[in-house]
Parts: sequence; structure tokens; C-alpha cells
Amino acid sequence: MERPAWAPRGIDISVPSVSRIYDYYLGGSHNFEVDREAARRAMEFMPGLPKVMQANRAFLRRAVRFAAAEGIDQFLDIGSGIPTFGNVHEVAQSARPGARVVYVDHDPVAVAHSESVLAGNENADVVTADLRKPREILASPRLQRLIDLNRPVALLLVAILHFVEDQDDPYDAVAELRDALAPGSLLVLTHASYEGIPLPPERAGGAVDVYKDIRNPLIMRSREDIARFFEGYDMVEPGLVPMPNWRPDPASEDEDPYSYSGFAGVGRTA
Repeated sequence: MERPAWAPRGIDISVPSVSRIYDYYLGGSHNFEVDREAARRAMEFMPGLPKVMQANRAFLRRAVRFAAAEGIDQFLDIGSGIPTFGNVHEVAQSARPGARVVYVDHDPVAVAHSESVLAGNENADVVTADLRKPREILASPRLQRLIDLNRPVALLLVAILHFVEDQDDPYDAVAELRDALAPGSLLVLTHASYEGIPLPPERAGGAVDVYKDIRNPLIMRSREDIARFFEGYDMVEPGLVPMPNWRPDPASEDEDPYSYSGFAGVGRTA
């Protein structure tokens, strides 16, 4: 198997990674054949998966613009994945020059590519860490250089929590991060769910099984279970809704039924 020049040394390119699969769905080039194969297998059950990912990215950009308009100039994006066009630092820094952005991911390809994209950008950085260990994220010198936790922060958990199993205490991790944030901070979140998928659950379950097979289980939670992540936050209108329904751009109406799979929301700390 040919190792591309951009692939960091020491990573096993025979094992699929969720961030590289996501990159493939979005039409990116930082993925291996093993990732593309897993993606194609999942798409046999849910052909609309790329649409779901595009809806996630579109929501992320709208939420970042919303946060910037609310006066927030610090962004912490955990599970940020491989940078693509219109990433958080581009959107945030064009809306608020000087905005500070810290990306966090545990995939070496995502981190290496983020470092090359951010080279020369003094107000953005990337941290190698895992959402399941919030203390390590908060203690990172790279985070502490850019993010002042005594001022409001937009915490982005987009398409990441559905990869954290209940036994790994995702609710505790989110609560620990919330408790570290200043009043007026925002939680920006999306999460996969069987609710809204235009397929019977057993068929969509075939795609979920593909993730289980590659040892990155995809945890489908109900709207009620997803809402629990917002404990301690006041929901921003329109609340927890399908992604295209969260403050849509007037010009772009999303008609694709797959875009309505799962939920998106923004909450504010009091």
C-alpha cells in the first residue's frame, strides 16, 4: 500500500479512521483506500451519508457566524477532523478578525493536516487530545496560549459525541467542559439519531454496523438523550432541531431528506 507524502509516519494506513471517512464524504483528498472502502460500504445502506455530512458543515458555519455576531471571539472545536474549505478559523476570522481558534482531534492525519493549514496563523492552533479526557484538553499549553477561559468561548462538538459510547461517560465529559467555561459561552452541537433518517431503522442500522466493524461504534441517540447534553445551558432559538432548520440562510433551502437526519442545537451558559 502506497503511503502518500502527507501521511504522518507511524500511522497504520490499513485501519480506517472516522475523520478520514468524513473527509471522503465531503469530497476531500486526505483519506486512504481503507477509509473509502468503509465509506462505500456504509453508503450501500445509507446512500445519503455525504448529504448528512454537508448539512453538518453548513450548520457549523452558520453557528460560528452566529457566535461571532454575538461577540464571541474564541472558538474551541473538539473532534475537528480534517480541515476542509470554510473551516472554523476561516469563518470566525473573516467575521471577527483576531478571533482565536483551537482545534482538537486525536487522529494524527487530522492534526498533521491542521498544522500545515494553520502554519503562519498566529491566532489558530491544533491540540492532539481526546474528548473523553477533558482535563488534558483544558491543560494543553497550546489551548492556554490562545483561549482565555475567563471570557466566553464557543465550544463546538459537531458530529463527535455519537462516537463516544455511554460507558465512556460522554455526559460527564460535556459537563466538565461546561464547568470550565465563562458565563455567556456557547455549546454548538450536532448528533446522529435514527430520528429523521428517511429509511427504516433496520436499514440505517446496516450503516451503523459498518462503523462497529471498524471499531468506531456510531451511537444513535434519541432527541431526548441528545437534549441532555445541554443541561446547564439555555437553548438558543429555535432549540434542538434537524440541522437545516437551525437558523437557515434565506437563500439556501435544503430539500434533501437525508440532511434532516439527526439534530443540531446551540446553548448558552447563564
